[in-house]
Amino acid sequence: MEKFTAIGIFALTYILIILFYHKKFLIVWLAVAALLLLGIESPKQAFDAINWNVILLYYGMLFVGEVFLYSKMPDHLATLFASKTKSTAIAMVVICCFTGALSILLENVAVVLLVAPIAISISKKCNINPVPLFIGMAVSSNLQGTATLIGDPPSMLLGSFAGLNFNDFFVLDGKPGIFFAVQIGAVVSAAVLYWLFRKYNKPMPSIELEHYLSRVPTILVILLILCLIMSSFIPNLPDYTAGLLCCIFGTICFVWYLWHSKKTDVLQFVNTLDWQTGLFLIGIFILVQSLSVSGVIGDMAQMIIRITGKNAFAAFMIILWSAVFLSAFVDNVPFLVAMLPVTKLLTEHIGTSPYVFYFALLIGASIGGNITPIGASANIVAMGIVKKHGHHVKFMQFVKIGLPFTIAAVTASAAFVWFVFK
Repeated sequence: MEKFTAIGIFALTYILIILFYHKKFLIVWLAVAALLLLGIESPKQAFDAINWNVILLYYGMLFVGEVFLYSKMPDHLATLFASKTKSTAIAMVVICCFTGALSILLENVAVVLLVAPIAISISKKCNINPVPLFIGMAVSSNLQGTATLIGDPPSMLLGSFAGLNFNDFFVLDGKPGIFFAVQIGAVVSAAVLYWLFRKYNKPMPSIELEHYLSRVPTILVILLILCLIMSSFIPNLPDYTAGLLCCIFGTICFVWYLWHSKKTDVLQFVNTLDWQTGLFLIGIFILVQSLSVSGVIGDMAQMIIRITGKNAFAAFMIILWSAVFLSAFVDNVPFLVAMLPVTKLLTEHIGTSPYVFYFALLIGASIGGNITPIGASANIVAMGIVKKHGHHVKFMQFVKIGLPFTIAAVTASAAFVWFVFK
């Protein structure tokens, strides 16, 4: 009975998140309250389920990213790169790639909000519809958030579950890591975007460069990356080291911001940050733990094993493409958290490298959200911005760009993972 109750609460939570996406924080905590009240989880089990390194990573990068955006260095670089192009189609691809590059280190929604004014300005100067450009920016952002430990919550979740440090995303067991798989996917999908944008191929008008306020946040971001790299070589550090480093640099960035901006209203800055996503992650950890303690996770693994047997490639394809198409319609965070222990059990049964399945799951769950306008937060925000500027985006209009982009990026990235880690 407990197993069916856990499944019912999880399924209902998923459905409500799809229907009321902007209320997902409230929905998941109502589910947590139900689990605790019904005794499916004890308060201790709920607390132990929370991955505090992921939470520290998220909130630390929240402050680092916000101050980096405040410096306007990304604005400067975006206009610099766009001004060097000769045609609008190439400029659109460059802006999309630049948005993706920022998302390697920064939260996707924040990056889309940052690049949005530049994209609107370029669209007006080039006399083109901004909708395709904004779709390209959103999907590029979601793709590159997969590339590093600090790029996006799914990467943070996988890193903590699999015990991967910052460097492991680049080189793992002497092999090129998922960062390079994502870059291959980015190159292939950039070619797809250029083909989709080809009708906008006209001479590029002159663009005025945006000026940055300071180089200090950029230097702090570089120092943070160096510290994360160096910490990866030091043995026996606590599991929350990466999260702690991000929080330390987040604090330094925040202090610098208060000094540079001469603002004394701390609450005004703090209120602009996305606190709810971090609390949502905590709720998701507790929600998914209910599937584990009730035995549902084991049942899911056994079901896949019955279908695939010991065929590693069949299991790889099921994990990859089920993640892609489910994440097109549902939030990828609870799906990823639920499936990570399943992939671990599959690895033990089949006897292959765990990273084959882990990376397939991460790629599928992160990039699959690019298929539809509701598949990722960055998509919803991007479509909301263009709507405010008088452009209504139809569901299939998004899919016509998102689907070929996703198939190209997933196929190329997954092929790399399979041949490198099988």
